[in-house]
Amino acid sequence: MAGNIAFSQLSPLHIVSASEDDHAAFLDVEDTDVGPSRHIPDHKPGFLDWSTETAGQRAAYEDLTAIDWIHEYTVEQLRLRILRSGGGITTYFRVLADASQAWIVLILAGISVGLIAAAIDIASSWLADTKNGVCTTTFYLSHATCCLGLQSNEQCKHWMTWAQLFRVHSVGGGYVVQYCMFILFSLTFAISSCYIVLNFAPYARQSGIPEIKTVLGGFVIRRFMGAWTLGVKSVGLCLSVASGLWLGKEGPLVHVACCCANLLMKPFLSISQNEARKREILSAAAAAGISVAFGSPIGGVLFSLEQVSYYFPDKTMWQSFVCAMVAAVTLQFMNPFRTGKLVLYQVIFSRSWHDFELIPFCVLGIIGGIYGGLFIKANLLIAKMRRGTWVKSYPIIEVMIIAMVSALINYPNVFMRLQASELVANLFQECKVTNDDILDICQDGKTAGPVSLLLLASLVGMALAAFTFGLQIPSGILLPSMAIGALYGRAMGMVIQVWHRNNPTAWMLKSCEPDVECITPGVYAIVGAASAVAGVTRMTVSIVVIMFELTGALTYVLPIMVAVLISKWVGDAFDRRGIYEAWINFKEYPFLDNRDDPIPDMLVSQVMTRLEDIMVIEATGHTIASLDDLLHTQPYKGFPVVADTRDVLLLGYISRTELRYAIDKARDLPRTTECHFGGSALIGTVSENSLDMRPWMDHTPVTLPARSSLMLATSLFQDLGLRYLLFAYHGQLQGLMTKKDAWFILNSVKDEKRLVQATRDRFSGDIGNRNPLSPS
Repeated sequence: MAGNIAFSQLSPLHIVSASEDDHAAFLDVEDTDVGPSRHIPDHKPGFLDWSTETAGQRAAYEDLTAIDWIHEYTVEQLRLRILRSGGGITTYFRVLADASQAWIVLILAGISVGLIAAAIDIASSWLADTKNGVCTTTFYLSHATCCLGLQSNEQCKHWMTWAQLFRVHSVGGGYVVQYCMFILFSLTFAISSCYIVLNFAPYARQSGIPEIKTVLGGFVIRRFMGAWTLGVKSVGLCLSVASGLWLGKEGPLVHVACCCANLLMKPFLSISQNEARKREILSAAAAAGISVAFGSPIGGVLFSLEQVSYYFPDKTMWQSFVCAMVAAVTLQFMNPFRTGKLVLYQVIFSRSWHDFELIPFCVLGIIGGIYGGLFIKANLLIAKMRRGTWVKSYPIIEVMIIAMVSALINYPNVFMRLQASELVANLFQECKVTNDDILDICQDGKTAGPVSLLLLASLVGMALAAFTFGLQIPSGILLPSMAIGALYGRAMGMVIQVWHRNNPTAWMLKSCEPDVECITPGVYAIVGAASAVAGVTRMTVSIVVIMFELTGALTYVLPIMVAVLISKWVGDAFDRRGIYEAWINFKEYPFLDNRDDPIPDMLVSQVMTRLEDIMVIEATGHTIASLDDLLHTQPYKGFPVVADTRDVLLLGYISRTELRYAIDKARDLPRTTECHFGGSALIGTVSENSLDMRPWMDHTPVTLPARSSLMLATSLFQDLGLRYLLFAYHGQLQGLMTKKDAWFILNSVKDEKRLVQATRDRFSGDIGNRNPLSPS
């Protein structure tokens, strides 16, 4: 047994002799060469019985691989059982300290997100205002901060436009100077944002929500939530928002929040080294991102539940609520806008709505659904064109062109010149004497011109947003959609308001009091914004709650609910996928949504990878050299283990990562050392000193008979988060399916015959290695 002792000092593997039984012990040693193995520590004196006391060994997950959720939750339960073993006051405090770690991370993450969101609000507002002028007293102050305390009719002497700084006094010359400076700064901000993203953190591009949904669904994307990504995303978001492109910061703030939580949990190894606990923390952090984006803590929790999270138990809901609340309180304390509001477009209305207005509210819902369906199709068509042309190789040039076109179009139209948050804030406002009417939409007798500009801005904004969402810069789609919906909603509200004034005695208007303003166009803007966001994202409950928290009045919940519901129904007529699910499918991430999507009615045997196309490993007869050659010559991501190739009695499954890790750990042993994967009945057939690979195997893979329905197999992938599924009959291996296989089947074609043929062509001889994102 001297060889056993010497080898145990090298790796977690062990040598067995013919006299040892199936419960051979193994020692655990820390490793830093390939990646740390994740295991349960030995809590009893002597050797540990791996087959009954632990969940087995696992190497660190590789990039672009699926997570073994069953193993992660098993490891966590065993860790808690060990932690709670024993008694006394010491055990109580150990358990209490362990339970408090998640709350510490969540509270710190909420504070961090609130501080970063406030910094982004302040920086982006200042940068955006520099396109129009500068504060002469302190150059880093925005227009609102520079002129703080002044009434709307008072002139701000400390703020000077670029025309004033350049001493251009003519109206035409001043317009040209302002136009040129607007374009120059827009280009500078957009190009700078793209440059830092491409060179320092490519994962900081776009909104990040499709990737977050995929990660929470059980897929590893390395460096997606690292420190560089957080820094570049925050700085790039300030620049891209200030550029005036039709994008928003709301979606990217979810990514920022998850980055904060991911970094803060690293010192707590019990959380950072277990993917199950990490998933719960990241789900809670996503709620904080929406909380600071819309000033809506409850809406953030529902957003995480409805849109982002894959697994959302009661404990995660409570954690999400705490994290979202802490983030909102921090943002309120920072007060970035010096108005006491969490977001610029937070409003309160003084009038209610009337029954007859349900008809135009329903029309707004229909328009929102049509907008959402057309926008998704247009955006994906542009993305496909971008992927197949030279544009893909020159992203900075593409950003420069779109920024130039956007600036040229935005400046002449007063509704597009403003930042999206300012535009939405003005469109939501109720017309009062005390309000600043910078958009000129509250003037009596002036309707045709503003309504035409509102509708034109909504159409042009939709086109610009379709080109912008997908660029290599941090960008979101929630606020642009909200702005587009508010534009056409406000236009409809103004038209109905004029109709009411011209026909006060119409039978539909009997509920309106005489000589009292009956229609509030700002309410129509709110309902239109909700319908547009629902049409694009296909969310329902969270959108209603977010809008309710923005308006602060329960009165408008019913109109918003009606518009959101109709918008989703109309949008689903185009495609059931929202914008984030559409981009997940476009990027071919192996995300299996657990919603009620149609599944082809067929047997697994029609689409699985059959036995003759699978590379299996026999329990005995291998050496370190032969296994190493197997990994070099075969591209498969995992290998079923069988007793022998004649009866293919299934013993388990070992993934490529664990096999590679185990071989690398045994590099100091002779390459002729025999390896075995079998149980007690097979140990007698191996040499006295052989390498035991059993600790790295999955001894109880989930199996089904090959005549099971595809619906059952897909449900197991969706509900249990499996990486792979084996098919066996009376213990004999029949076939295999991976998570990527299931994703391909559900997203390929609807016709059953074409599906079977496409599946066979795709699976033949290439199981587990179908593209770089293959998870198994």
